[in-house]
Amino acid sequence: MTSEDTIPLFDLELSERHREAVDAVLRSGWLTMGPRIQEFEEGFAEHLGVPHVVAVNSGTAALHIAYLGAGIGPGDEVVVPAITFAATAAAVRHCGGVPVPADIVGSNDLNLDPADVEAALTERTKAVCVVHYAGYPAAVEALRDLCDARGLALIEDAAHAPSARTADGSQVLGTIGLASAFSFFSNKVLSCGEGGALATGDEEVARQARLLRSHALTATTWDRHRGHAPGYDVVATGFNYRLDEVRAALLTARLEDLEEDIGQRRVLVRRYRELLADIPGVVVPFDEGLVERSSCYVMPLVLDDAALRDPVREVMRHDHGVQTSVLYPALHELSAYAEESRRPLPRSEHVGRAQLTLPLFPHLGEDRQDRVVEALRAGLAALRDGSSPPGRGSVSRRRGRVARVGVEPP
Repeated sequence: MTSEDTIPLFDLELSERHREAVDAVLRSGWLTMGPRIQEFEEGFAEHLGVPHVVAVNSGTAALHIAYLGAGIGPGDEVVVPAITFAATAAAVRHCGGVPVPADIVGSNDLNLDPADVEAALTERTKAVCVVHYAGYPAAVEALRDLCDARGLALIEDAAHAPSARTADGSQVLGTIGLASAFSFFSNKVLSCGEGGALATGDEEVARQARLLRSHALTATTWDRHRGHAPGYDVVATGFNYRLDEVRAALLTARLEDLEEDIGQRRVLVRRYRELLADIPGVVVPFDEGLVERSSCYVMPLVLDDAALRDPVREVMRHDHGVQTSVLYPALHELSAYAEESRRPLPRSEHVGRAQLTLPLFPHLGEDRQDRVVEALRAGLAALRDGSSPPGRGSVSRRRGRVARVGVEPP
């Protein structure tokens, strides 16, 4: 299998219009925290329907300043999903707080379980962070009600979910809690390489975020360049969380294509669901009706038999040239977060070992999609009947290795 034949997990196509937007910044000679930042913030705020968007250099930075906006400090607990990227929890620690994992609903719904969130609350809990996994809406209304009743802040990790909506379609995800964090990392639905944004309806949270993202300076270089301020003061301990003009211009250009890209992702996801429906032992999470509400960031599956996950990924890659990933191991089973494990979280533990992600991007196409599904089908069939794919050894040896090695990195 040559590299040309490989089907990547994700692929990015940039148009001439996107490149022209970047070239215009380079020609301008102003590369950071200038007019393109403001243009993107205003455009994304309008897209979401929120008063305030603050552009920063990563989704992690957006989470950090969102937690700070919620008042998280040393010793404060924040309940987070056990199935999420480590940044959701790491940003709590950046504030001096303690991330407390809670379980997900199950293999059919990889989002946070409100009942388990309630079980995780203590007198030190100050906030809950909900992740909209793969761009599918979590039970954010129930979590908001729970937080309101307990006097807690609700933060949305909307890294997967630009343009996604609640299950009833009435609200845009990322506009429901006190603040939300978006990521524009290379493989995200709206991407620019590295970048993120905080969105909020709270004027004070937005003011604090704008201050903290650039060393808590009272005036930016762009302000001084335009003669709006003769100098500056530093009024707190801030951070270098600035986004540059090049990425902001690329985001603005790509924002125009966002709905079309998501529409194509939805077409592919619906077709995946049809093709996968007759493969035994494979769970396709989330109700089909939610595809229309989702940004369809990734195409997750959960295998009934977790021991097959890593071997089938190996067969798909080696024998069929299909890349897959693991998104995510259970947070409390990662070495850095094992100390936060206060109780078993069985649904997250199973999904962390049994989940795999199939290739998904707007220009994947039906032919490559067919190859992906046939690779999965063939790999599972070979492993279940005990046959040995060429050059890969026996099924029993592969299963034994999975038990020793543990979770394979994405």
